[in-house]
Amino acid sequence: MNNNISIFNRQDGQTSLTIDPKVIASGFANDGQDVPAAGQFPSLTSTNNYINFCLTVPNLPVTNGKQITTGSCNPSPIGVLPSFSKMPSTKFVFPPNGGSLSAGDPFTIALAVRNPGQALQFTNIQESFLAAPQQLDGQGFVQGYYAVVIDQLVDLFQTTPTDPKNFVFWRAIFNQAVNNGMVTVDVTTGLPSGTYRITSMVYAMNHQPVFSPIEQHGFFGDAAYVSSSLRFPFVIFS
Repeated sequence: MNNNISIFNRQDGQTSLTIDPKVIASGFANDGQDVPAAGQFPSLTSTNNYINFCLTVPNLPVTNGKQITTGSCNPSPIGVLPSFSKMPSTKFVFPPNGGSLSAGDPFTIALAVRNPGQALQFTNIQESFLAAPQQLDGQGFVQGYYAVVIDQLVDLFQTTPTDPKNFVFWRAIFNQAVNNGMVTVDVTTGLPSGTYRITSMVYAMNHQPVFSPIEQHGFFGDAAYVSSSLRFPFVIFS
């Protein structure tokens, strides 16, 4: 994009129904098959930044800020990508991988974070879901938040995939200061006896998974496998 565009034109561009030629990505007209490679598929192409892409799936509603469980088409662009040196990353501090928890006891998840934005924040998930492009803060970090989810497993050796529709805990971490490189979330009711996978996710403000500037990079999230069991009092028999 031409950085010499005036502030007025930048603002006006968000209400205009005509695409500005300055933001046309000419590379989108290339299907990537200049040098074909085995197993590689041609890309869709567009000369207008796919502004009417959702017309290609007339059977689906436009996402339009809503969480539509039956499927939809989202017309919002991906948005601003951070530099590769400012990609986020997370690591569980507690509970540790392989750790054991007391069934039913409250505990606090501690998540170490790398390259967080200046403020952890998200938009109205009922009205603004995927409704705006990814944005960066003044330091070039993705504006967004973290979330943790806990899935129950059959055991630690389970190899069948879990059902994403079923989970025992999900919590967003936002409006919270990053203290000593960590954020926390309380699991106030603890977990029943069993085996669990705890995972972390990094989202942009409008709830989309963070987009990166490069294909090959380390995993932004983390996973810890833990067990929860009843603790019986230690009794000495005489």
